Amino acid sequence: MSIVVVGTMAFDAIKTPFGQTDKIIGGAATYIAYSASYFHKPINLVSIVGGDFDFAEMENLKSRGADTTGVEIKQDGKSFFWSGSYHMDMNSRDTLITDLNVLTEFNPILPESYQNSEFLLLGNIDPNLQLNVINQMSTRPKLIVLDTMNFWMDIMMDTFLEVIAKVDVLTINDSEARQLSGEYSLVKAANKILAMGPKYLIIKKGENGALLFHGNQVFSAPALPLEDVFDPTGAGDTFAGGFIGHLAKTGDISFDNMKRAIIYGSAMASFCVEKFGTERLKNLSEQEIANRVQEFVKLTNFDIAS
Repeated sequence: MSIVVVGTMAFDAIKTPFGQTDKIIGGAATYIAYSASYFHKPINLVSIVGGDFDFAEMENLKSRGADTTGVEIKQDGKSFFWSGSYHMDMNSRDTLITDLNVLTEFNPILPESYQNSEFLLLGNIDPNLQLNVINQMSTRPKLIVLDTMNFWMDIMMDTFLEVIAKVDVLTINDSEARQLSGEYSLVKAANKILAMGPKYLIIKKGENGALLFHGNQVFSAPALPLEDVFDPTGAGDTFAGGFIGHLAKTGDISFDNMKRAIIYGSAMASFCVEKFGTERLKNLSEQEIANRVQEFVKLTNFDIAS
């Protein structure tokens, strides 16, 4: 089985209460690929970068099982750049700079070798581009996962609704779920959103974990209390990578296995926030991941005396 990941590969400059960076590698596709690579290979990347991109990083991704045939390189262009500053609670941030650069020219083209992939993860990009990618698949993937944000709801709701009607799993945060549904209760919000087309809905709640909805089934995943949180950038993308990586590894897209996939995704995201950028994701061991997953299990494993 193979995974297609469509999203940004970029430069970030990040400031948090605990430090700051100059330009470092970021972008949704980058985080997703690093995370998914611990569970399944290949990860077929579709993105666009400029001639200024760190191509040593590209080689590192290849060594981890990423296929970059679908990454377009604009030698005379500059890569997408984002700079942000996080507040003390680490749940809110201010965007300082957004330079789209070559991203304005992004027209994702799937190489023929990608078009029969069983798993498709559409990162947070223009819904028109997401639709375009779905339509390029020669056979419908076993699972299509869509990540998005409120920006697209604000400016192109009709196209956004067209996309989510075609996907199997939608991942959004709690405020986006409320905006999309018009409901404050996340259970009512989920019911309305599932009626729009997706079979599964994941509502991410940051430091409060995540909820998985499917029909009348609900699963609540905890967030791991961490002593050190340096940088939440890319945590949601890392979660998505661990989630789809586990599903592709097992080939099982049942509700029960999605519950496990959410725990694996949450475990990977908990590593991501411990250092700036993708640094923590580059050299994890299988034992570290297994131990972290067990920490999640312990959070919810208890007995009740009859």
